[in-house]
Amino acid sequence: MKLNYFIDSNKGITFLVILGLMAYFDRWDNPTAWVYLALHGTYGLLWAMKTHLFPDANWTRKTSLWFGLISWAALSLYWLPAVLITWRDVRAPLWLLALAVSLNIFGVFFVFTADMQKFTALKLRPGELITDGMFGLSRNINYFGEFLIYFAFALLAMTWLAFVPLLLFVIFLWIPNMIRKEKVLASLPGYEAYRKKVKAFFPFLF
Repeated sequence: MKLNYFIDSNKGITFLVILGLMAYFDRWDNPTAWVYLALHGTYGLLWAMKTHLFPDANWTRKTSLWFGLISWAALSLYWLPAVLITWRDVRAPLWLLALAVSLNIFGVFFVFTADMQKFTALKLRPGELITDGMFGLSRNINYFGEFLIYFAFALLAMTWLAFVPLLLFVIFLWIPNMIRKEKVLASLPGYEAYRKKVKAFFPFLF
């Protein structure tokens, strides 16, 4: 089976999970829960759609059933903010709702435009280093976009516990993946100049 089957199914049912939590805890009058549903639920559906329109080869590779199930379970940790919001009946102030929506929009923009650029560039110029456009902002602009997205989700829960899943993914998945990617890119012509010019993660910082 392909890894994206597990990833897409998990992300695709996120809106159902959030609706289920709202029903279970009877939070139909909670504005924060509705905003969270709109942000995380929509992102999950867009991600599944993206796989069909411009798939990432990293996620369409074949994998074992066990690894796929472990990946599915791990991704479920991202539902923790929804659990905390509905269980604790969190009602974020308006300024925080606005901040979360803005961060989410920026994050989705970075992720989807970068993935589209990579998909197109690799089809037109396979094996060449991508150094312009979104990848002229950051060498890992995709992960930076995802960071903004999940940071926004965690903000709405208004507790440090909501940031734990994001921290775990950054430490145990994102950083190792970025290191492996850098080793692959290092073999391509122009990499050293690109590395010196473009930041590793945060655009224009560090």
